[in-house]
Amino acid sequence: MAGCGMSCLVGCQTMVRDKPELPVLFDARWCGAHGIGRFAREILARVSFSRIYDPPGSPSSPLDPWLLSCVLRYHKQKLYYTPGYNAPFSPSSPFVFTIHDLNHLFVEDNSSFLKRLYYQRVMRPATRYAQYVLTVSEFSRQAILEWSGVDEEKVINVGNGVSSEFSVSGPVHDPGYDYLLFVGNRKAHKNLPRIIEAYAASRVCGDVHLLLSGERDEVTDKLVRNFGLENVVHFSGHIAEADLPAYYRGAKGLLFVSLYEGFGLPIVEAMACGIPVLTSTVSAMPETAGDAAFLVDPYDVDEIASGMDAIILDEALRHGLISRGLVRAGHFSWDATAEKVSNVLSSALEQI
Repeated sequence: MAGCGMSCLVGCQTMVRDKPELPVLFDARWCGAHGIGRFAREILARVSFSRIYDPPGSPSSPLDPWLLSCVLRYHKQKLYYTPGYNAPFSPSSPFVFTIHDLNHLFVEDNSSFLKRLYYQRVMRPATRYAQYVLTVSEFSRQAILEWSGVDEEKVINVGNGVSSEFSVSGPVHDPGYDYLLFVGNRKAHKNLPRIIEAYAASRVCGDVHLLLSGERDEVTDKLVRNFGLENVVHFSGHIAEADLPAYYRGAKGLLFVSLYEGFGLPIVEAMACGIPVLTSTVSAMPETAGDAAFLVDPYDVDEIASGMDAIILDEALRHGLISRGLVRAGHFSWDATAEKVSNVLSSALEQI
């Protein structure tokens, strides 16, 4: 994954220049257009770090644990902090790292021998060596505790936030038809095949179109053709992060019926933009959504289809979800998350 670039680093550091500086080396390589990337940028914009680590290369490279160990050994820092799941191979310097979820272990299609080996040989030992392990939900925290076997006090849920750009006010995407929005990649745990099958079986199919984020791909395109949905299922292409709020505002609802999530940022982002959300009864999604979304069994196509109908056709339910969603989204603050991260890092520094 690419680093966030010099302009991002300069902008973030300008925002926090009046805040007390922590003697911490921050790994900025996670900044990017993805969930961890947003978490990294929002923390960097609110916490002042003494040094930023952003060399070429990916923090998810198989060689990174060894390279990082060398960097920390020969360029001593009081504390190293990474907003992602990379960690040094050996405890060459005090560090804090972040495990957002364990999907690489528990989602078969996202796993591989090399990924499982990385978790076994690098990440699990790192949970013991680290000063603290951060995560973003109680679901992930409990999963990490059970998997790692470390003391409860060591794994801390700092949560996620909703950026101010996600609100009911602002530009509205208008493609010329009503649409339900799917936001996500094509990985199996995003459950897109069942979502498309459920859409084909729903009563709103045709009247409300289905808009999928990302580029057209052969597998999804074939599935759309098999159900005869060529005229009502659309591909948005790449959605720039700055444009995402407009896509939420223009939608009749968000479909986020994943099989596994460590948090599910689109849930609260869509709520903040004033649209109802259909999401799953599994993993962290009920925790994130609270009582403000319509929850369905993500393995049950009929239940997903009924959920689509409900959030569109049941006006009382729809307005209730929108109202509760706005309140729910207000509970998630990047300022609060950054303060928790800063407090954990300060506590780690006191222990060194």
